[in-house]
Amino acid sequence: MEISSGSLIQEEGDKEKGTSRDHKENGKLRVEKPRINDVPQIHRLINYFADRGEMLPRPLSELYEKIRGCFVVRQNERVIACVSLHIFWSDLAEIRSLSVADDNQKQGIGTQLVKACLSESEQLGIGTVFCLTYRPGFFEKLNFSQIDKMNLSRKVWTDCYRCPKFPNCDEVALVRYLDI
Repeated sequence: MEISSGSLIQEEGDKEKGTSRDHKENGKLRVEKPRINDVPQIHRLINYFADRGEMLPRPLSELYEKIRGCFVVRQNERVIACVSLHIFWSDLAEIRSLSVADDNQKQGIGTQLVKACLSESEQLGIGTVFCLTYRPGFFEKLNFSQIDKMNLSRKVWTDCYRCPKFPNCDEVALVRYLDI
């Protein structure tokens, strides 16, 4: 698979096709930027997992505001997975709200979404990417390493202090340093 600026992740033989409404070419699902009408589906997907206590909820207004930092995977017109890359500073970005529908898990979709975020971070020249998660093992397989949350002071004092779990956050912080 390749990461390119056109359709982000697609099979090598599909390069000349560009983007399409089919979103599933040769049996492969593609990671791409969302359309504005995807936001309600993204909201439902994220908050489904938030209701189960697996991530923080996101308000609909925030998702509209930050749509340009998102990636989605669609199956036909259904958003089956999403992620957000939030830029904190010139050298720091966070992978947020990684969600893959229950019936589409264990197919490598989450991995492809994280790789799209890492690729965008590299393109932007951002050398450090972190996440807060309840599934550290998934990120460790992608070369993230656990760190103390207090090493993410920009995150803690920009976002975390507004969180209902602050100061008793039970998520695990992980970081990956990119070669840029």
